[in-house]
Amino acid sequence: MARLKPITSKAQLAPKDQPIADAVTKSRGAIQGPFTMLLHCPQLASHMVNVGGYVRFEGSLDMRVRVLAAMTVAREFDAVYVWGAQTGSARRQGVPEATITAIREKHSRGMPTEDAQIVDFTRNLIRKHRVDDASAKALQARFGDEQFVELTGVIGYYSMLAMTANACELEAAPGAEVLQM
Repeated sequence: MARLKPITSKAQLAPKDQPIADAVTKSRGAIQGPFTMLLHCPQLASHMVNVGGYVRFEGSLDMRVRVLAAMTVAREFDAVYVWGAQTGSARRQGVPEATITAIREKHSRGMPTEDAQIVDFTRNLIRKHRVDDASAKALQARFGDEQFVELTGVIGYYSMLAMTANACELEAAPGAEVLQM
């Protein structure tokens, strides 16, 4: 059970903060997931809506690459809610079950090389707080500088969502795959 009472309606907020709930609903269809916790700090939620809107919907980075990074972040942080949301998205993006299993089991064996490159970059950035020159140069060559930075932003955004979900003990959404730890 979540540590904080989930905010799922703008009526739960002060009138001055209700437009933020409207922005969450407009961008995501409903107040759900980590935003049910983030809205306890409405201004932070507002900024996260904007960053998340870019990361999730507006950026130029391939959606499959975004979901691989997000799923890896979820696993590295053992973020149950984020994992469930991302595995569903990964399947819709055509990510092979072997890749999902490898991320769940924290290895890269059996993944297509292009997937492993994203997963390993994400893991290294989270685990070591750095990436080696060869990995960075390979991703810059693959994506260019703008998408290289965008990928890093995706990792940062989902890391913040994962930390929020974990701090607040946010459980997987109904029907989502539950991460076993």
